[in-house]
Amino acid sequence: MSAKVKASVSLAGATRWILITTAISCALLEMIDATVVNVALPEISGSIGATRTEIAWVVTSYSIANVIVIPLSGMLSNLFGRKNYFTASVILFTFGSLMCGFSTWLWSLVLWRFIQGLAGGGLLSTAQSIVIDAFPPEKVNTANAVFGIGVILGPVMGPVLGGVIVENLSWHWIFFINLPVGAIAAVLSWLFVTNLEGNVKPKKMDWWGIVFLALAIGSLQYVLEEGGAKDWFSNSTIIILTITAVIGIIAFIIREIRVDYAAVNIRLLKNYNLSVGNFLMTVSGGIMAGAMFIFPLFARVSLGWTPLQTGDFLMYFAISASAGMIIFNKLLSIGTSPKAVMISGLIMMSIYLVLLSFSAPQSNQQSYILPMILGGLGAAGFMLPAMSLSVAGLRGADLAQGTGLANMLKRLGNAIGIAAINIYLDHQNANVGHAMAGYINNFNPASAERIQAFKQFFISAGYATDVALQAAYQMLEKEVVQQQLLVSYDHGYMMMGIVILVCIPIILLIKTSKVKLK
Repeated sequence: MSAKVKASVSLAGATRWILITTAISCALLEMIDATVVNVALPEISGSIGATRTEIAWVVTSYSIANVIVIPLSGMLSNLFGRKNYFTASVILFTFGSLMCGFSTWLWSLVLWRFIQGLAGGGLLSTAQSIVIDAFPPEKVNTANAVFGIGVILGPVMGPVLGGVIVENLSWHWIFFINLPVGAIAAVLSWLFVTNLEGNVKPKKMDWWGIVFLALAIGSLQYVLEEGGAKDWFSNSTIIILTITAVIGIIAFIIREIRVDYAAVNIRLLKNYNLSVGNFLMTVSGGIMAGAMFIFPLFARVSLGWTPLQTGDFLMYFAISASAGMIIFNKLLSIGTSPKAVMISGLIMMSIYLVLLSFSAPQSNQQSYILPMILGGLGAAGFMLPAMSLSVAGLRGADLAQGTGLANMLKRLGNAIGIAAINIYLDHQNANVGHAMAGYINNFNPASAERIQAFKQFFISAGYATDVALQAAYQMLEKEVVQQQLLVSYDHGYMMMGIVILVCIPIILLIKTSKVKLK
């Protein structure tokens, strides 16, 4: 091979990885920002004078805007060109971050978070299509392994990064930190991102499809985000938005099936394997999102861990999942059955959840290392073939539409999973509390002995006898609540560990003879 040809190949390789790095960096920005704010809400609330109910809109506005735009990203890429759309999304997201950091009024912050969500929705799906397009079709698993590492790291890094920033700087910096990354990404995007292959601008805009989608998905996301806090269907707003979501979804589906210039090409779901892949990603994504959502609460409330300790154990999960992406990609590339890889991944995920369900007050930190590693490896083993299946055979405009659909369904699955585990935990907490209450009385030797021990402790600390007794009851109540929550979390993990196995029969229905996952 001549030096000239070698140089050309080398340049092509360098260009590919610059492009991939740019796309994944932007996707990471979007996913980190979806979770980084959560740990800073108390500080933000105190700084801008917002109530706990009001400050929730900082998270909800981002989620609603995000989930509306994600399925529209394919249409918008066609309309404006992928290079223009992606670069504009990066710039708008970065500017939105700047304005969020400068916000001193609640509704100003909510507005800019909404704009951030609109721009971020364009980053995630478009980034995935850019990464997949950078590889030949037969390397779809490699492309998804590279993108999957970012998908796994982002949600885990958000709370960890947020905690570090808030502890050492101020909440404003959770937004300002995006500025240098966004500025560099915007330049690289303009220089290296290409337009979709065979890109054709839509002849007409499907305005009704966009309206129905926004009403349906926006309402549904709000119901899932805020339903628990508002006691679900005892609240008139939740009832109205639930009805709006159902009507909007039906109207959207009918509209998109009938119109020739659909905003979201849901006809792609006629492909059997693609539909199965999306369904599996939605169900398993919901369960894993629920598990990741309650782990920080479980670790801090029931086990007494610090935020930093909790973040460290989430990183065990993320690092093992990243390693798993590389390992399972290699196994798939040498001909290992995708079904076998997915089922192995699900079993490891189930074991991870079941092991967590045996937690006790005396559980030490080392006992959680193996479950976290197993969970990360299992998530990678399941997600990699499922991600490839959900976009299998799609290129160009169809790939952009397919990644938009897949990411929308995954986001909705995450929201449904978190809402479902919260409902389950509320019921479990009530049932466990009722069961435990029967044992807390002066006629139970263990209970009476513990109250007496607490009472003596407070008397020795200088408390009067009646005050010491009252303090003893309060201390016992605190222990009971902590134990009650721990048992509820254990039940939640066991339930998720069992439910996730229902995906195995669905995996066996995949038509592998028609899918090439190399």
